[in-house]
Amino acid sequence: MTGVTLRRPDLRWPIPAEISSLLPGQEIIGLRRRAKYLLVDTAPGSALLHLGMSGSLRVLPANTPATAHDHVDVALDSGKVLRFNDPRRFGCLLWQPAGSIHDLLRNLGPEPLSDDFSGDYLFDRSRGRSASIKTFLMDQSIVVGVGNIYVAESLFRAGIAPARQAGRVSRDRYGALAAAVRAILAHAIQRGGTTLRDFINPDGAPGYFEQELFVYGREDEACKRCGRALKGSRLGNRATAWCSHCQK
Repeated sequence: MTGVTLRRPDLRWPIPAEISSLLPGQEIIGLRRRAKYLLVDTAPGSALLHLGMSGSLRVLPANTPATAHDHVDVALDSGKVLRFNDPRRFGCLLWQPAGSIHDLLRNLGPEPLSDDFSGDYLFDRSRGRSASIKTFLMDQSIVVGVGNIYVAESLFRAGIAPARQAGRVSRDRYGALAAAVRAILAHAIQRGGTTLRDFINPDGAPGYFEQELFVYGREDEACKRCGRALKGSRLGNRATAWCSHCQK
């Protein structure tokens, strides 16, 4: 990397001085993802990025004119730039010194497609919990990266009502839920994600999983499994839809 251009001093939070002072001249030695954070590893540390709701990263020719929401350019040795665009500024660009773990990453749960995520793990973490199973599953300290859409669809697939107390779900049902989460996420990835507003893939194409949703956003519509009208409410201040016949 030959240089960093910051067109504003902050996104969701202030951009640390290390981004400008330590990144230029460094070689990228690794690219990683943890939950919804991207890490660009160098010898002195890692640039920690979150794209927020509508952010994007693009590798572009260096002479590409910047638009209104192109907030950060990282100049590469190839003569191109890695450009961070974030219209809503809900994303972030932070710094993690080498050998440390940023506070935002310190207490995160396992990745849902990793071997650490299982029905037994969910059962053990849920004991004594009175929170709803939906709120429990959306807790990033329990498991990362399973947002509102995929929790709703996974609970439907596993036949579990979203308002059921997490501590009152059996080990076997947690096994079914863990399997549902894995299957739903794997299929959503294959379908390119879920486009509900302005999400697009790196190639500019929308995600098509929205077309296959069973419950999310379908309150009062017919259940695709039993034909009864879906219920709708709010749990944890998030919109929730489910089938009272298929989910218990």
